[in-house]
Amino acid sequence: MAEGLVEQREPLRALRLLEPALDEERDNVAVQQLAGRAYYLSLQLRRAEATLRRVIELDPCDAWATHALGRTLERAGRGAEAAPYLRLAAAMNPEPEYIAAAARYAD
Repeated sequence: MAEGLVEQREPLRALRLLEPALDEERDNVAVQQLAGRAYYLSLQLRRAEATLRRVIELDPCDAWATHALGRTLERAGRGAEAAPYLRLAAAMNPEPEYIAAAARYAD
Protein backbone atom coordinates (compact mmCIF):
# COMPACT_ATOMS: atom_id res chain seq x y z
CA MET A 1 0.00 0.00 0.00
CA ALA A 2 2.84 2.41 0.88
CA GLU A 3 4.49 1.80 -2.49
CA GLY A 4 1.28 2.72 -4.26
CA LEU A 5 1.09 5.95 -2.29
CA VAL A 6 4.65 6.85 -3.26
CA GLU A 7 3.81 6.12 -6.90
CA GLN A 8 0.77 8.40 -6.57
CA ARG A 9 3.05 11.16 -5.20
CA GLU A 10 1.60 10.95 -1.70
CA PRO A 11 4.82 10.40 0.25
CA LEU A 12 3.55 11.69 3.58
CA ARG A 13 0.70 9.19 3.60
CA ALA A 14 3.16 6.45 2.65
CA LEU A 15 5.45 7.44 5.50
CA ARG A 16 2.61 7.25 7.99
CA LEU A 17 2.29 3.60 7.01
CA LEU A 18 6.02 2.89 6.87
CA GLU A 19 7.48 4.74 9.84
CA PRO A 20 6.19 2.40 12.56
CA ALA A 21 7.97 -0.52 10.87
CA LEU A 22 11.24 1.20 9.93
CA ASP A 23 13.14 0.25 13.07
CA GLU A 24 11.89 -3.33 12.95
CA GLU A 25 12.74 -3.54 9.25
CA ARG A 26 16.14 -1.84 9.53
CA ASP A 27 17.78 -4.61 7.49
CA ASN A 28 15.03 -4.85 4.86
CA VAL A 29 16.43 -3.14 1.77
CA ALA A 30 13.04 -2.80 0.06
CA VAL A 31 11.42 -1.10 3.06
CA GLN A 32 14.36 1.22 3.57
CA GLN A 33 14.49 2.06 -0.14
CA LEU A 34 10.79 2.90 -0.20
CA ALA A 35 11.17 5.10 2.88
CA GLY A 36 14.12 6.85 1.22
CA ARG A 37 11.98 7.61 -1.82
CA ALA A 38 9.16 8.92 0.33
CA TYR A 39 11.49 11.10 2.41
CA TYR A 40 13.07 12.50 -0.76
CA LEU A 41 9.71 13.25 -2.37
CA SER A 42 8.47 14.95 0.80
CA LEU A 43 11.68 17.04 1.00
CA GLN A 44 12.77 15.47 4.27
CA LEU A 45 16.31 15.47 2.97
CA ARG A 46 18.17 14.61 6.19
CA ARG A 47 15.97 11.58 6.70
CA ALA A 48 16.30 10.65 3.03
CA GLU A 49 20.07 10.88 3.30
CA ALA A 50 20.24 8.70 6.41
CA THR A 51 17.87 6.12 4.97
CA LEU A 52 19.64 5.96 1.61
CA ARG A 53 23.00 5.58 3.33
CA ARG A 54 21.48 2.62 5.18
CA VAL A 55 20.32 1.09 1.89
CA ILE A 56 23.82 1.45 0.43
CA GLU A 57 25.30 -0.06 3.58
CA LEU A 58 22.99 -3.06 3.14
CA ASP A 59 23.48 -3.31 -0.63
CA PRO A 60 26.56 -1.46 -1.94
CA CYS A 61 25.62 -2.45 -5.52
CA ASP A 62 22.30 -0.59 -5.44
CA ALA A 63 22.74 1.94 -8.23
CA TRP A 64 19.31 3.48 -7.64
CA ALA A 65 20.09 4.22 -3.96
CA THR A 66 23.51 5.58 -4.89
CA HIS A 67 21.94 7.91 -7.45
CA ALA A 68 19.16 8.89 -5.06
CA LEU A 69 21.69 9.72 -2.34
CA GLY A 70 23.57 11.91 -4.81
CA ARG A 71 20.37 13.67 -5.84
CA THR A 72 19.41 14.14 -2.19
CA LEU A 73 22.76 15.75 -1.40
CA GLU A 74 22.51 17.86 -4.55
CA ARG A 75 19.02 18.99 -3.63
CA ALA A 76 20.32 19.97 -0.18
CA GLY A 77 22.88 22.25 -1.83
CA ARG A 78 25.78 19.86 -1.21
CA GLY A 79 26.94 19.35 -4.77
CA ALA A 80 30.55 18.57 -3.91
CA GLU A 81 29.36 15.70 -1.70
CA ALA A 82 26.82 14.59 -4.31
CA ALA A 83 29.26 14.34 -7.21
CA PRO A 84 31.00 11.05 -6.31
CA TYR A 85 27.67 9.29 -5.72
CA LEU A 86 26.22 10.55 -8.99
CA ARG A 87 29.32 9.50 -10.94
CA LEU A 88 29.37 6.10 -9.23
CA ALA A 89 25.69 5.50 -9.98
CA ALA A 90 26.26 6.34 -13.66
CA ALA A 91 29.18 3.91 -13.78
CA MET A 92 27.11 1.20 -12.09
CA ASN A 93 24.09 1.67 -14.34
CA PRO A 94 24.53 3.93 -17.38
CA GLU A 95 20.92 5.06 -17.62
CA PRO A 96 20.45 8.44 -19.34
CA GLU A 97 19.17 10.07 -16.11
CA TYR A 98 22.21 8.86 -14.17
CA ILE A 99 24.64 9.92 -16.90
CA ALA A 100 23.06 13.38 -17.13
CA ALA A 101 23.32 13.85 -13.36
CA ALA A 102 26.96 12.74 -13.33
CA ALA A 103 27.76 15.05 -16.26
CA ARG A 104 26.86 18.05 -14.13
CA TYR A 105 29.97 17.22 -12.10
CA ALA A 106 32.37 16.17 -14.85
CA ASP A 107 35.92 17.20 -14.06
